Amino acid sequence: MPLRLTPAIALIIVAVTIAHGATPMPTRVVLENVDRYRVPEPLFEGVRVILAQRGEPYSAAYIQGISGAAFRMGGPCPCAPTCEYAMGTDDLIRLLGYDCGRVGLGGPESNPKAQLPSLLARIKDEIRAGRPALVWNAFTTAEFDVVCGFDEEKHELIGRGSYKGLDGYAAAPDTRPAENDVAPAIGAVFIGNKVKDFDARSAEIAALREAVLHAHGASASIFPGMPVGLACYDAWIASYQQRGSLIRAKSRDGKDDLGWVAAQAGDDFYPLTIWPSTRQAAADFLREIAPKYPAGAAHLEAAAGHFERESKALAACRETLGDRSKPPSDEQCIAAAAHLRDARACYSLGIEEIARALRAIK
Repeated sequence: MPLRLTPAIALIIVAVTIAHGATPMPTRVVLENVDRYRVPEPLFEGVRVILAQRGEPYSAAYIQGISGAAFRMGGPCPCAPTCEYAMGTDDLIRLLGYDCGRVGLGGPESNPKAQLPSLLARIKDEIRAGRPALVWNAFTTAEFDVVCGFDEEKHELIGRGSYKGLDGYAAAPDTRPAENDVAPAIGAVFIGNKVKDFDARSAEIAALREAVLHAHGASASIFPGMPVGLACYDAWIASYQQRGSLIRAKSRDGKDDLGWVAAQAGDDFYPLTIWPSTRQAAADFLREIAPKYPAGAAHLEAAAGHFERESKALAACRETLGDRSKPPSDEQCIAAAAHLRDARACYSLGIEEIARALRAIK
């Protein structure tokens, strides 16, 4: 029967092993009661999941808000949710007052498969000590997943991801962190001890200011020239209008040459699986913090309503596009552009209300 551990039992096993030197390590260890992902987001929700296991009470919306993920958008780029961010995953961990370390598999001269055994050993040590780890590409594709268990006989990692392990722990080959054709093999992040208090007010105000800057293209992007915020929406809307014209033109000349359009049609599939949820998180975050800022509360509440409507418009856009294995029809392009125009209007109004709230808050 597999051994299932609470953090306390895991620590006792480690202590006994060290004291006697002969106690065999279990080949399967799984930490219980590790929360599932509440927002399908690739960089920061896993941090909340791990800290929740340590007793931190942060909501999913709050973590999305202070990390900036609730307000970000760029491109439209197929990997924008993982590459257009206000801070790194490590930065969020340190912002919350925790020490953290990263063990990478990347680099121009690296050999991820050769480095994998040492990474797996560190992951297993953390789990035996009762601490889940953030591991890139463990269960999902090119995202940080929460690894809270392993099975050495099956050569598997066990845990949670943004779309894996939602109803029960996911399991996947422990070679996955070094095998990724979509993005570099990043490795793992390990959350250490709490070393300082979290300054919630400073983090919240900074997140609101960054949201306004980002919307107007004034915050840094890791891809110079990538449209962000309102400019991203403008490019996105124009792309669907253009796609409709390209589909009509290529269909009328009688050539079966829709490959380029099909490729372009899939460029926003991933963002459209992430952004409706993170924008709803923006609304929930603003409602959560509004009582803390009486002078700006009405504006924060109004902004929340706009972001909630933006979330619904983005979800409607994704539903309209439907099956992404084929190019969208002319009618789908027109409808998608209309939904995106609605979403842009709501996003713009939400940002304006945040700006008003910031001016009202002393």
